[in-house]
Amino acid sequence: MTAQIPTRPFGRTGHDSTRVIFGAAALGAVTQDEADQTLDLVRQHGINHLDVAHSYGDAEERMGPFVAEHRDEFFLATKTGERTAEAAWAEINQSLERLRTDHLDLIQLHNLVDEQEWQTAFAKGGALEAAVRAKDEGLVANIGVTGHGVTVARQHLRSLAEYDFASVLLPYNFPMTRNAAYIADFEELSALCAERGVAMQTIKSITRAPWDEALADSDKFASTWYEPLRDPSAIETAVAWVLGREGVFLNTVGDIHILPLVIAAAEKASEHPGRPDDEAMGELERAWEMAPLFV
Repeated sequence: MTAQIPTRPFGRTGHDSTRVIFGAAALGAVTQDEADQTLDLVRQHGINHLDVAHSYGDAEERMGPFVAEHRDEFFLATKTGERTAEAAWAEINQSLERLRTDHLDLIQLHNLVDEQEWQTAFAKGGALEAAVRAKDEGLVANIGVTGHGVTVARQHLRSLAEYDFASVLLPYNFPMTRNAAYIADFEELSALCAERGVAMQTIKSITRAPWDEALADSDKFASTWYEPLRDPSAIETAVAWVLGREGVFLNTVGDIHILPLVIAAAEKASEHPGRPDDEAMGELERAWEMAPLFV
């Protein structure tokens, strides 16, 4: 029997989430049958936190039937990419309809990194107002912020200075440790999150490199927008490295076929805790010619 993926408090939300969170970007372009099977797999492995976004293709609609049947078993999070209050309010309500629920556990301002968009979201009439309204009206319980790129940790620090978000989400993998400025910002953000009870979610744990620009979409072996690792042993090492850091959650992968490998790696890491050292990670990096996704 495989080890159960452990849970830990998801910040100050009051929910104990599995340290591995299902990233439902994987459901953006699949059939309903494929989505149903994937969500059943997630449930069978005890993962109790689902993370989706309005912009993830058909993912919210694909999740709807499962959420309607199992709503009380999961912490349910989605995201709005809109920057004005009116548009974000409409998007939040559409997400509720698509997901077939009357409440969300977490609404997140999606990829809030661009400076102009950041200014708009926090200004009067901005998206944050819609999220706060949704919370005040009982439609959502918590508000978070997410982002990509090498400036995201710094922007999250600024965001937390503007509003007391319950969670943040950002990239974290070994190749990104080569970027000293990014890791310095990440560590500063991590310390602040620990101090204030902010849940810290990480993404892109099994990134190998950006896709080769010359590669046609039809030749890509995964639906992710980056090239992921696909060797089980390599995935085990990469996942163990992230989970070996206390205080972070790992969001899975945007491909339903690689997902089982990530879940298996997380269960193995739970059964044999310990973080691969820099030498082991360097060997992995060289063997698979890993490169930072963001530069």
